[in-house]
Amino acid sequence: GGGGAVDLVATRVPVLADHPLVRGPRVRKLKIGAGHRLDVKASGVFVLGIGHGNKLLTELYNCHLTKVYTVGGLFGKATDDFSDTGNLVEKTTFDHITREKLERILAVIQGTNQKALLMYSNIDMKTQEAYELAVKGLIRPMAKSPPIITAVRCLQFALPEFQLEIHCLHETQQYLRKMVHEIGLELKSSAVCTQVRRIRDGVFTVDDALPRTQWNLQSIQKAIWNCQLKVETELEKTL
Repeated sequence: GGGGAVDLVATRVPVLADHPLVRGPRVRKLKIGAGHRLDVKASGVFVLGIGHGNKLLTELYNCHLTKVYTVGGLFGKATDDFSDTGNLVEKTTFDHITREKLERILAVIQGTNQKALLMYSNIDMKTQEAYELAVKGLIRPMAKSPPIITAVRCLQFALPEFQLEIHCLHETQQYLRKMVHEIGLELKSSAVCTQVRRIRDGVFTVDDALPRTQWNLQSIQKAIWNCQLKVETELEKTL
């Protein structure tokens, strides 16, 4: 047959890979910053800053707000890392310990720490201003200081177990475990820490926290909205 020439017409085919319906909303890079750390043996409130929140996180931490923990203890043994999972160092008797004796030790700890708090806050307690700050609970070091316990109380006592609520600044979770160990020694026994749970970090409480099942964009967005006012109020009050 007669081989007719074939005309090839080149048309520009649109690249669909970049079409919004194909690629979906473009993902932006988000900077995520971690707040006060929690070590592997601790649980509870862990604050993250997202995007602009990183700057707010830094400003918030410059307020030096207290954190609150519930800390579990067990009398009768000591370990190399002060936790109940550490290697056993010694076993001791504990039946002589009473709730009253424990609370006396806690009162001493609180008293010593109160003095340290005033010292690191550089406040002359003789002034009216200092008195008013103290009443509002606003006395706190505005720079680095050693760990300071601002309040401690016994929540539960049923030998050999006990549970404390500790309000503190500039602590580490290991510092709190060591505190349990030292309480044991003060009571002529020994003690290990069974649990460290942070229930409040500055303005954020357990109620603000998202359980693992809610780690999704919608819940996170809602949490940011809910916390915004708390953060702004605290920054205005302190800074």
